[in-house]
Amino acid sequence: MALQSSPFPNGLVAGIHAVGWAFILPCFWFLDRLIAVVKSTTLEKTKRLEQECYLHPLKVFFGSIIFFILFLASAPLALLGFILWAPLQACRRPFYYHRETPSSPEKETHRGFELVGKASFGFATANLCLLPDSLARFNNLGNTQRRAAAIGQHIVQGVCRPHICIFVDSPSSCGTLSPSNSIFPPVNYPTYGATDTQAQSPISNQQGRAGHRSAPRALLSQGLHQQDNITWEVSSLFPANVDILCLEEVFDKRAAQKLTKALRPAFGHILYEVGVYACQPPCRCSSFKFLNSGLFLASRFPVLEAQYHWFPNGRGEDALAAKGLLSAKVLIGQNQKQKNVVGYFNCTHLHAPEGEGEIRYEQLNMLTKWIGDFQTANKLPEEEVAFDVLCGDFNFDNCSPDDTLEQNHPLFEEYRDPCRAGPGKEKPWVIGTLLEQPTLYKDDINTPENLQRTLEREDLRKRYISPPVAREGCPLVYPETGQPWIGRRIDYILYRESSISKHCRTEVEEVTFITQLAGLTDHIPVGLRLNVIMDSDGPDQ
Repeated sequence: MALQSSPFPNGLVAGIHAVGWAFILPCFWFLDRLIAVVKSTTLEKTKRLEQECYLHPLKVFFGSIIFFILFLASAPLALLGFILWAPLQACRRPFYYHRETPSSPEKETHRGFELVGKASFGFATANLCLLPDSLARFNNLGNTQRRAAAIGQHIVQGVCRPHICIFVDSPSSCGTLSPSNSIFPPVNYPTYGATDTQAQSPISNQQGRAGHRSAPRALLSQGLHQQDNITWEVSSLFPANVDILCLEEVFDKRAAQKLTKALRPAFGHILYEVGVYACQPPCRCSSFKFLNSGLFLASRFPVLEAQYHWFPNGRGEDALAAKGLLSAKVLIGQNQKQKNVVGYFNCTHLHAPEGEGEIRYEQLNMLTKWIGDFQTANKLPEEEVAFDVLCGDFNFDNCSPDDTLEQNHPLFEEYRDPCRAGPGKEKPWVIGTLLEQPTLYKDDINTPENLQRTLEREDLRKRYISPPVAREGCPLVYPETGQPWIGRRIDYILYRESSISKHCRTEVEEVTFITQLAGLTDHIPVGLRLNVIMDSDGPDQ
C-alpha cells in the first residue's frame, strides 16, 4: 500500500490540527525567544567583544520583559489551541511523507543489477541539533532556521556533484576520486573522467570477479587512505551520489520543512516529523512527548513501507522526546531475472545521558526485535534483498569504559561495523564524531577545510573531539600505549549480510568522515558506500 503524504486520516482532522497548532505557535515562539535572548553562543559572545558592543545587557533586559509579556498575553490562546491539538495526536500517523514526481520512472531506480548484477549504494548519517532555537543554544548552536536552510544546501551541493572515476594503469584500477582533496578544480570537472554510471558497466564487465577492489595508487595519495582492506577518507564534502540519508535531532517543525524543501531536488522520497506527541500511549499517558523523534529520512529510491516505534524507557529530559526507530523498505529496481530488488534501511537515536548504559542496552534489544518484525512482515518471496543497513546516533562509543555494556551487545554480532575491531577497540584509522561544544567556532574547526585538516592530525583533533568517558570511580587511561587517539565515535552506519538474499555479497567500498557541516552542528557526519554483487547463477531465494 502506498504511503500517504499526510499523517492524518482526512482533511478535516488535518485542518483542525493546523488551527490548533496556529493558536499554540505564537506562545511557543515568544517563549523560545525569551530563553534565546538571554542565552548566547560563544560565537555571538566573540562577535560582541570584537565589535566592542556594550548594549547587550540592555537588549537582554528589555527583550526579556517584552517577550515575557507577549508570552503571557498569548497563553490563553495557546491553551485553547492545545485543547484542539492534543487529542488529535491519538489518530496521527507517525510521519509526513513527501514524494517528488520524477520526470521518468527510471530516475528512481538503480540500473546496476538489471545490467550487470552489481551495484554501489551510498549512505550517510548526521546529527544536526535542529532543536528549537532556545534549546539548541544550550549545545552552543543557535539560529536553527538559518542552520536548517544552510545544512540542506550544503548536503545537496555535496551529493549532487559528479562521482568521478579515473582510469589508472588498467580498468581494475578504477576508484573514486574525492573532490575535497582532488587534483581537479572544484567546479569545472575535466572531460577525461567518467561519471559513476558511465564507468560502472565496462568496469564490472572487465573485472570479471567480485573480490575486494583496492583503491588505485594515484588516489591513495589524494586524500583516500586504505587500512584493514577498507578505503576511508576525511572529506570536506558529502560523498557524491548518496542514496539514503538519515538525520537525527531534526526536532523543530519549521526546520524539518526547510530541510525537506532544500533536499527534495536530490532525494525524491522524504519522511519527516517522525514520531508521536502528547500523551503516549494515547488514553493512558504514561509519558508526555513535547518533541518528536527528530528522525528524518531522505531517499532517492521509492519507499514501499515504513514503520516507527518509540522507546518507552526514556528517562529524565530524554523522555520528553519520542526517540525511537524508523524502519523503511525501499525499491531499488530489478535484477537480470526481472525480479524486484529491495533494501531495508533503519535509523535510530538512542538515550543520551552518560552513565545510563542499561537504558541504551534495552533500547538495542527493542530495535533488534522491531527490525526483525518489520522485515518478517514486509518481505515478499519474489523479491531480492540487496542491503540491510542500520544507522544513527547511538550515544555510546567503542572506546569509553563507561560504555562497556553497550559495546558488548549482541547487535554487533548481527550487524557489521566497518570501524570496529572488537568490543571496546576501534580500528586505528577511525575518527571520533562528537565535537566538544565550547570549541565549535575555533579557527581550527570552523570551516569544512579547517576541520578536515584538524581531523587528519592526531595532535590537533584531540583538542576538539570529545574524549572517552571513564567508569565511575576509575581513572581513565587513554589511549593505550602505542594506540592512536580516536575519541568518541557515537554516530554509526552498520550493515547486515545474514538478512539479504543468499546469492548477494557485500563489500565496503569506502568510509567517509564528513566536515562539510563545520560550524552548523556538533557532530561529524559519516558516510558509507557498499558494493553489492548479485550472482545471477545463484539459487532463487
